[in-house]
Amino acid sequence: MTALIHDAETSRSAPEIAAAIHAPVPTVSKILKILARGGLVVSLRGARGGYLLARPAGQISLVDIIDAMDGPIGMTECSVTPGLCAQESACAVRANWQRINQAVIGVLQNITLADMLTPVNRPVNASAIMLARTPKQASPTATTTQEEEA
Repeated sequence: MTALIHDAETSRSAPEIAAAIHAPVPTVSKILKILARGGLVVSLRGARGGYLLARPAGQISLVDIIDAMDGPIGMTECSVTPGLCAQESACAVRANWQRINQAVIGVLQNITLADMLTPVNRPVNASAIMLARTPKQASPTATTTQEEEA
C-alpha cells in the first residue's frame, strides 16, 4: 500500500507496484484484490487503469489494513468472538486478554499508513533489548548458612 502513497492521484498497475516493492506480481495482485474488497484501494479499469488508495493515507489505520487482510484483531479467539472456547465461562484470564486486545487495537488505530512512511528518529538500543532477553542470574547472598559457619 505504501507504493500507492507517493503519487496518490495516479493509479498504478499490479506489475508496477510489484516492481516497486520487489515482490512477485501474483502475490501483489492477490493482496490488491483483498484490499479492494476491504475498501482500502480502488481498482480502475481501462488503459489508464490500476489501483489507487480509496482514501488519504492519513485516514487508513493499521487496524483497517489488518482487518482487510486477516479479519478482526484478536490476541485470543475469545477476545474477538465469544462462544468459541468451552472454557470461556470459567476462564480466569479472559477479561485480561480482552483488555490486552483492546490496548493493541487502540495503538494500531492511532498509527496510519502515512505514519508508516515517516521515519522514526529514535535510535534502537540493542544492548537494552539483549539485556532484557538474558535470564537474570542469582546474586550471591551476604548471609551464610549454619553449615558454612561450622
